[in-house]
Amino acid sequence: MYYAGLMVINYYREQNDILLKTLIETNINMNLSIFYEKQDSYKIIKDLTYHIGNVGVELKETNPNRQDIDIAAFAYNDAKYIRKEIQVNNEDIYFLYIYINLYAEDKKELEYYLNKIEGITQSKGMQTRRANFREEELFFSCLPLMENPISIKEGCKRNILTSGLVSTYPFISSTIFDEEGIFIGTNIYNNSLVFIDRYDTNQYKNANICIFGTSGAGKSFYTKLLILRYKLQGIKQYIIDPEREYESLCKELKGTHIKIGPNSNHFINVLDIRRESIEEGESGYLATKIGKLIGFFHLIFGELNEEEKALIEEKLIETYQLKNITFNDDSLYRENEEKILGKEFKSSKDMPILEDLYSVLGKDEKTKRFKTKLIPFVKGSMKFFNHYTNIELNNDLIVADVYDLGEENLKYGMYIFIENFWNCIKENRKEKKAVYLDEIWRLIGVTSNKEVASFIYKIFKTIRKYGGSSVAITQDISDIFSLENGVYGKSILNNSSIKTFFALEEENIKILSEYANLSEKEKVEIKSLKRGECLMFVGENHILTKIECSNLEKTILEGKVNEKNSDSN
Repeated sequence: MYYAGLMVINYYREQNDILLKTLIETNINMNLSIFYEKQDSYKIIKDLTYHIGNVGVELKETNPNRQDIDIAAFAYNDAKYIRKEIQVNNEDIYFLYIYINLYAEDKKELEYYLNKIEGITQSKGMQTRRANFREEELFFSCLPLMENPISIKEGCKRNILTSGLVSTYPFISSTIFDEEGIFIGTNIYNNSLVFIDRYDTNQYKNANICIFGTSGAGKSFYTKLLILRYKLQGIKQYIIDPEREYESLCKELKGTHIKIGPNSNHFINVLDIRRESIEEGESGYLATKIGKLIGFFHLIFGELNEEEKALIEEKLIETYQLKNITFNDDSLYRENEEKILGKEFKSSKDMPILEDLYSVLGKDEKTKRFKTKLIPFVKGSMKFFNHYTNIELNNDLIVADVYDLGEENLKYGMYIFIENFWNCIKENRKEKKAVYLDEIWRLIGVTSNKEVASFIYKIFKTIRKYGGSSVAITQDISDIFSLENGVYGKSILNNSSIKTFFALEEENIKILSEYANLSEKEKVEIKSLKRGECLMFVGENHILTKIECSNLEKTILEGKVNEKNSDSN
């Protein structure tokens, strides 16, 4: 390993920027050493006064055509300025020394680095000199030994006031290294590692994530990488999969893959009341369920006014009464069972199904129009919704595949799964868990409604209390801000401590900038990001990150593990 040193020997007279920012953000292997030596203000004032008096006399008596008259005038004014700052504004004065030590594995590479750093320092108004014949002294000065040898310090000494020290502040590079975090990738600017522990409540308000990016930008790969790495930590994860992107990953990780659609044998009864739908010690099973069902029927029946909602609620109560289920929570337990620990909760077969509601709606002229809209769900193309629940949600990784529902009907399946996943999330506050909502625009966009969007927003707002994390994934930025002037999209964005922006089209960047605190520079960066690169907002940090993974992880995420095994066999 070869090394070479540079000494900063001079600076521009005035600096309006952080001097070392560009240096620190390079990925060149270097050590940077900065020494500040505080001086005796009384002695400095005494010396300055003497100097000001001498130079002042000299300026008055000397020939104005003298060659160095301007230099003498500058020195005179600088001395008066420094004295004033020390006496009037209580500033201290320091001697400043900056040394740069570069490393490389061969001499040509080292020479290249030296030239590059010399160019960067010159562009920032710093003049450097190579430490020829003093390399060893400079090397030791850049080690954590607090050595500043006289042989190099005399050539680098420059005075600086307290206010000027700000421009030499070195800790300005955005880097994130949470001790218990998972590896995300590398900082594009300085190649530092990015580790994030989104469940760290001391650092982040919540564990929610927003992942935005155009098609092919890398957001799906990143999401799968998160799922894979959190699976290794034993965190329960629930994924809504409208595009059938997570099936192979689920298989590789031995998760549960649930698929609902015309050709599936998996069924979920939307009227099912599950024991975990309310927390232990709370009450109100039926009231809680009806509130969620009103949101679901908004999707089927369209916007409902208050009178229509009251009618639907009345018929739902009547439907549950047919199965002897009332607002009394004891009615949710089998007859003759005492309500004690180990009690038997009613099974799915004891619940009403959509056909029961369909019959009740048909008995009243006021609700017959709702019965008509239920025909596809009871007798038509979507009659798979008219079944008793036959799935269990007891795996650490569950993928809900709603791809077969088709474009128009995806929202129904997504809503049903989210409600069931939400019940699972509330079951144990001490367990860490996460729910991933891919194509979230379908539930909070203009094709949805306020009731459903409010339910999704409630999840993002309250999931923190249950040890959970919500992940919103979308490529349709305009759609998530289309309902109610973007109030729900903005709320979800603001309730996510971690925001990840992959490459976006200019139109989407304009929309996003209205709701997110993007600088002009960040807008340009998002537009020019390559595949697998993203701008991350992690708490207060904004950091450009390149997503990284191992070859094994890539093989698993691309579903090629079984292919390799079969080839080797």
